Amino acid sequence: MQKTVIFAFQGNPMCFIHVLLNALNMAEQGMEGKIILEGEAVKLVPEMAKSDHFLHKLYIKAKEGGLILGACRVCSNKMGVAEAVAAESIPLIGEMTGHPAMAEYIKEGYTIITL
Repeated sequence: MQKTVIFAFQGNPMCFIHVLLNALNMAEQGMEGKIILEGEAVKLVPEMAKSDHFLHKLYIKAKEGGLILGACRVCSNKMGVAEAVAAESIPLIGEMTGHPAMAEYIKEGYTIITL
């Protein structure tokens, strides 16, 4: 099975919609497509959690489908959203001085995409 992890850095919801759509599409196609939130993208979590946010339904579908592996611990703290991310049951991860390490996923056979 082809395995891909998308490291989403941009906090722009119009960019992040493509992260969600692609991860969901990969899952529908029988591929493994996962998401890691990094940089400013972590700020989207509390916004997408609101039921009136235009990404809410896609976000919930991705989250409930186990497609969101985690959010950067350092960036979540720096952006002031660590508690909100944790409240959404998204793990705060960061094995590389507090940031998620791409090398770990490459070792596991994932293709890395950054957006």
